[in-house]
This record gives sequence, structure tokens and C-alpha cells, in this order.
Amino acid sequence: MSDKVIITCALTGAVTTKRQCAAIPYTAEEIGEEARRAYEAGAAVVHVHGREDDGRPSYRQGVFEDYKREIEKRCPVIINFSTGAVGLSKEERIAHVRATRPAIGALNMGSMNYAKYSSKRKDFIFAFVFQNPFEEIIYYLKEMTAVGVRPECEVFDTGHVESLSPLIDMGLMKPPIDVNLVMGVMGGMPADTDMLAFISRRLPPGAVWKTTPVSHNTWPMTAASLALGGNVRVGLEDNFYLPSGKMVASNGDLVIQAARMARDIGREPATVEEARKTLGLA
Repeated sequence: MSDKVIITCALTGAVTTKRQCAAIPYTAEEIGEEARRAYEAGAAVVHVHGREDDGRPSYRQGVFEDYKREIEKRCPVIINFSTGAVGLSKEERIAHVRATRPAIGALNMGSMNYAKYSSKRKDFIFAFVFQNPFEEIIYYLKEMTAVGVRPECEVFDTGHVESLSPLIDMGLMKPPIDVNLVMGVMGGMPADTDMLAFISRRLPPGAVWKTTPVSHNTWPMTAASLALGGNVRVGLEDNFYLPSGKMVASNGDLVIQAARMARDIGREPATVEEARKTLGLA
């Protein structure tokens, strides 16, 4: 087990709003400030979705250019831009990454039913098919490689782990393989310790992995990841609350909690330089 923990902070998602949590950033200036707070609290990487200033999801190149500029003005944190989208062409999903060249680009590793279910309503709040066929995964990999962007492999289920092998065999991905285990999404793998112990053993040799537990699963699964030697992701994309149930005032509060948990078991948040070395970033 490494005594260093790479903490990633997902600053903002695509659908959560300020009405749900006032701290969620939309504008480039807000993103820059949240990145600074996360970095100062111990995050080495920030993961970012695009938003228009009114909060609508955005994939405009200019939005990500502004985000990158505002983050880099404030701190040296490693930038990871999302490519997840529904209803866009593969060219539209990757255009901002090609243009802005963040250190890391998120790469979804397979298709799935993606849903949220309400047992109270006895119905789905939303449900759609998140399409990521091999043809498109290979396209994104080639596009990222062409501009020097490293992929972070977004794994939502066990089959997505198995999808790594042919891509590695084809020479499309080079170690270390950066894997993000997204746990607790309806349609994907559950967020429990048995699943984490199993799936972490199925990863490619030498993979650098982290957990992204969703909502109330955040802190129990963060603790499990730390105990198993993994890295962690927290942030307002996935969860607004501390273990006490208190809503946070910024992404920094979530990173502070993750860093405290790491130190409590004798591990220390990795610096940006240490994270770059571990992740194989130039």
C-alpha cells in the first residue's frame, strides 16, 4: 500500500444545481475559486464538467478554455475534463479536450442503463441508455493520444473492467492505467465493500485506481478505498454532505474531510508533483 493518496475533486457535475446546494460552481471564476479551495485542502486533481453561466450543461470549447485559464491562474492542480454526454456526436464530446489539452480526459469504458429510482414513487426519476461502444472508445483514445491527454478510465461495472484488456493489447493505452471506479449509480455496480474488494483485484497490473462513490455512499466507500490502498474522489458532483450530515460550503470542505480520513490511517495526500509521477503525466 502506498502511503500517498491522490485526492481528486469533482468540482461540478452536469445536472446538480445551486437550488440543491448553493456552493455548486457554474461560471469560470467560480470554477477557478473552487479549484483553488480544493487544491489548498489537499486535492491534486480536479475533474470538471462544463456549465453555462446559468447552470445549463455545456460542451462549448470556450467554456472549457475559460475554466482552464481561471484554474491555472490560481493553482497548479492537475486538470481533468469530462467527455460524458448523451445526445452528442463523438466529435462534439471530444472537441473541447482536443482544443484545451487538459492533463487528463475522462474516458467512459462502456455502455449502460443509467438511472435514478425512487422507492417512494415506485418509479424512476430518470432513466436513459449511456452509450459508449468500443468504436467510440477507440476514437476518443486516439484523439486524446494525438494531443497528449492521458485517459482516466471511468468504470461503472465489472464488464467495463474487462473492456480494458483488448484496448491495452491493441497498444491504445499505456501503463499506468488510471481507473476510476464509479460506485452506486443505478444500472452499474453497487457501492459496497465486497464489490470494491472484488473489482480492485480485477484491474490491470499496476493500475492506479480510485473510487467515486455517489451520494450517501461517499464516506463509507472512501474509507474502504483508503484501507485497501486506493485513491479517492470527492466533490460536489457526487455529494454535498459531510459525514455529520451537514451540507458543505465548498468543495474544499469535502477534500478536507477526505484528507483527514487518509491521515487518520497513516496516509498522506499526494502533492501535485507526486500525483503527476504516479499517473505517468509528462
